[in-house]
Amino acid sequence: MACGFRRSIARQLSRLLDLPPENLIKSISAVPISRKEEVADFQLSVDSLLGNNNDHSRPDVQVQATRLAEKLKCDTVVSEISTGQGTVNFKINRELLTKTVLQQVIKDGSKYGLNSELFSGLPQKKIVVEFSSPNVAKKFHVGHLRSTIIGNFIANLKEALGHQVTRINYLGDWGMQFGLLGTGFQLFGYEEKLQSSPLQHLFEVYVQVNKEAADNKNVAKSAHEFFQRLELGDMQALELWQKFRDLSIEEYVRIYKRLGVHFDEYSGESFYCEKSQEVLKLLDSKGLLQKTIKGTAIVDLSGNGDPSSICTVMRSDGTSLYATRDLAAAIDRMEKYNFDTMIYVTDKGQKKHFQQVFQMLQIMGYDWAERCQHVPFGVVQGMKTRRGEVTFLEDVLNEIRSRMLQNMASIKTTKEVENPQETAERVGLAALIIQDFKGVLLSDYQFSWDRIFQSRGDTGVFLQYTHARLHSLEETFGCGYLNDFNTACLQEPQSVSILQHLLRFDEVLYRSSQDLQPRHIVSYLLTLSHLAGMAHKTLHIKDSPPEVAGARLHLFRAVRSVLANGMKLLGITPVCQELVYMSSENPN
Repeated sequence: MACGFRRSIARQLSRLLDLPPENLIKSISAVPISRKEEVADFQLSVDSLLGNNNDHSRPDVQVQATRLAEKLKCDTVVSEISTGQGTVNFKINRELLTKTVLQQVIKDGSKYGLNSELFSGLPQKKIVVEFSSPNVAKKFHVGHLRSTIIGNFIANLKEALGHQVTRINYLGDWGMQFGLLGTGFQLFGYEEKLQSSPLQHLFEVYVQVNKEAADNKNVAKSAHEFFQRLELGDMQALELWQKFRDLSIEEYVRIYKRLGVHFDEYSGESFYCEKSQEVLKLLDSKGLLQKTIKGTAIVDLSGNGDPSSICTVMRSDGTSLYATRDLAAAIDRMEKYNFDTMIYVTDKGQKKHFQQVFQMLQIMGYDWAERCQHVPFGVVQGMKTRRGEVTFLEDVLNEIRSRMLQNMASIKTTKEVENPQETAERVGLAALIIQDFKGVLLSDYQFSWDRIFQSRGDTGVFLQYTHARLHSLEETFGCGYLNDFNTACLQEPQSVSILQHLLRFDEVLYRSSQDLQPRHIVSYLLTLSHLAGMAHKTLHIKDSPPEVAGARLHLFRAVRSVLANGMKLLGITPVCQELVYMSSENPN
């Protein structure tokens, strides 16, 4: 990709350096655009060719770059060759650049950037992504938002690259919290409230029983006994648990629909109660299981009693734990999906847990444990779960939609948006996702209403506005202009900057595919939107000669297409109706 220009440069270099073109492809990168000066289109890092050793006898990199540049020749693709700081720079024939990039964007559509030589030879894999994983019988807390949108992004990206992806929602539907909830419902629950507002009522019961259990040992004992009954298959306890689970999933499915997220499988810890007993037997048969004085069962991963390497896998009463159930789930998924990679998307607080789970799988003899990967993320700060000080995701979604509708209504305009509720929700979700994805995933961040609703600057609202505005241009002027275009009409600096930026999309996708960080794509799309905004002010379509108008419309159409592609990968549904409430400017 980069429209074949990278491969063309690599072929010429390979003849000089006596290296296969494939070995050179990833050393040739598109040059980031500069507002200060016109830059080349591609650069070859000479340092990457010479290797990363610190051999001081190695010839000076700058001298090497100059020598190499002198041997290279311009051709029909490359119009100019120069050197930079340890680089050889290549400028592509301007008319060829314009024609090739715009034709490639339109031809490839949603696959633009994905058919790149950077991804050539990429084996198609079976990938399992476990994400979201809320706790049954609790309202969907905003703390689960990060796992949901990050996991959705990773699954989207892997699918776009042609992998076979299975999206699993592994529900927290087992464990001592159900002992508390079962006991709590018997003490404080009302059937009418459960039917009318199930998760709100269950949440209230859960908060109340936690407080009681802290003060009353009998309540804590009763909760423990209820969970034991569940593990032993008591029908009455299971019936109540099943009701809680069914009501929860109904609620979650509705919220996932609002988020634009789907799953191939709704699994849960409850699926692995019996299989976790098989895991314990296997650990025991391999001599890995140790009983403590308290009667619990542990695995010492250090082999020398290091407390930080001890993982508890069974309670003293024989009931299973989270780690045991995760081991059983991993083994089951390998049997079911024969995956090449399994990715767990959870907060960084579970880093040690997954390290221990993967290590236990290894010592149990499962070599495929090395295919398991934990993608950790920081927490959304300022929210607590157990004492009722909670921000629920649905409340956040409703608030975003409400505020966006207010913004739209506050600007007097003759244009009315169709489906304003849906449009407001999509713009609000974009704001939420971009705020979350702008930084490194591992970082904590403070949830901020003020940042979410900024309509200027680097926000999701700005991306949606840009997409809608460009779509409006096509709707207004597109009928007679989108057949062919004259490349000579797109040689202004603003046009060239956009074309150079479009050229880099495959590198950005490649980078995100390597480290699973969405921030590379976010940064790229925001820059693209700023470039489009600047071009929109000077590259007028209205009242321009047909040839010029047609060429510019092609350029803006390509920007919108790539913008939409990137937004969809991030999990954002692009808005097409122009959001006139954000600007008083008319279509160009």
